[in-house]
Amino acid sequence: MRKSYPTDLCDAVWTCLRSYLPTPNAEGRPRTHSLRDVLDAIFYVLRSGCHWRLLPHDFPPWSTVYYHFRRFRLTGLWSLILKAVRAAERKRVGKNPQPTAAIVDSQSVKTVEESAHPSGYDAHKNVKGRKRHLLVDTLGLVLSVYVTSADVQDRGSGHGVFWPG
Repeated sequence: MRKSYPTDLCDAVWTCLRSYLPTPNAEGRPRTHSLRDVLDAIFYVLRSGCHWRLLPHDFPPWSTVYYHFRRFRLTGLWSLILKAVRAAERKRVGKNPQPTAAIVDSQSVKTVEESAHPSGYDAHKNVKGRKRHLLVDTLGLVLSVYVTSADVQDRGSGHGVFWPG
């Protein structure tokens, strides 16, 4: 039994998320780590900000956790989970599951010297780095995210926020 962390999924959330996760194949090598442990490790990394390789040893190996994180991203599973959680939260507070109004905003964020592309300079904010453009509903729940270099004007990022991909 591994140590419990504040980022671990509660049973109710796990029950909700389990239906979206891929089922194991009958053929091939069986899983050695449960997807719940993998998700707990992913949420630990995202919340703590630690490097994948610095995961505590009571989680599955970092390479397994990163493999699943990347696979979920490439298959669109994170987007699907975000939509399901957003609809459930809107329903919980008595709103229509599909939002009818949205708010667009952006924020320039500093990056380190060695940061990867995209990186630029936002002269208005005096920030060298990236800019994240967010589309949120009236409850503040994320509808779309688009990341550009910091030198991109807000008016030029609309296509990425409204029509991602």
